[in-house]
Amino acid sequence: MGEHLTHYGERVSDIPHWYSAALAQHPEVVSLEVEGTSIRYRAWGPKGAPVVVLVHGGAAHGGWWDHIGPHLAAEHRVLAIDLSGHGDSGRRKSYDLETWAREVVAVADAESDEPPVVYGHSMGGFVALTAARDHGERLRGAVAIDSPVHKISPESSARSDRRVDEKPRHYPDRETILGRFRTLPEDDVQLHYVVRHVAEGSVIEDSEGWRWKFDPRVFVNSMMEPEDLRGAACDVALLRGERGMATIDITETVRERLGGTVPVTVIPDAGHHIMLDQPVALIAALQTLLGQWRPTR
Repeated sequence: MGEHLTHYGERVSDIPHWYSAALAQHPEVVSLEVEGTSIRYRAWGPKGAPVVVLVHGGAAHGGWWDHIGPHLAAEHRVLAIDLSGHGDSGRRKSYDLETWAREVVAVADAESDEPPVVYGHSMGGFVALTAARDHGERLRGAVAIDSPVHKISPESSARSDRRVDEKPRHYPDRETILGRFRTLPEDDVQLHYVVRHVAEGSVIEDSEGWRWKFDPRVFVNSMMEPEDLRGAACDVALLRGERGMATIDITETVRERLGGTVPVTVIPDAGHHIMLDQPVALIAALQTLLGQWRPTR
């Protein structure tokens, strides 16, 4: 009898146990109203334990952390949020980093009175840094994962503004839209079975066909510039991929703006989407920080 294959042609036996075991730990799904909008999040780990909030990047969703969160949940309550305008959370008339940061803090507060650790990838790293800047006294630590904080050109700003008027494109069936899933930038090292999983959580069917879940307006006011940064009242760390978008010069600028003593960890052979191409190394780095930032009772 032939062996089962995944959608990308890998043998099922080639998918590592750490990954399949993580996906077998189905999270609780919780909805919380924050400033008039329903915010959905996944939760792993014991209630009452110290909280970790995982924040996805732009146009993504909490399911990007499904293979990461369970590996952080032995001694923590791990929450993977869908920011407003993303995933299964509600939409707003407009979006900004400050509102998303308040959503993160509200979700953490709903689970524990103890200060959380916030991990954010890409745009989610901007949210984590904003939360550290505005609510640092309420956090234990914040980490930006390959978040390219840089000066925005007027041309780039104009392109983001034009996306507001874009009508969501629809596709005739689920397999067609899943076949169109791409990360920006793409990377040859990405694990296809992880990519397939996050793609499947990125789509929804409505009366016109299949479309992406995110609101195109999330791209307006979703960037962070160096001038937006300042020191925080909590621990802050930076992670970047060796081939990522948070280049050495960008990371050094961020580090200096945050006081010059912020630790920087480089994940070897990783692009921008580290959880898709080097997830085991990412898990190890995040676990290390949790050990260093263990709360004192």
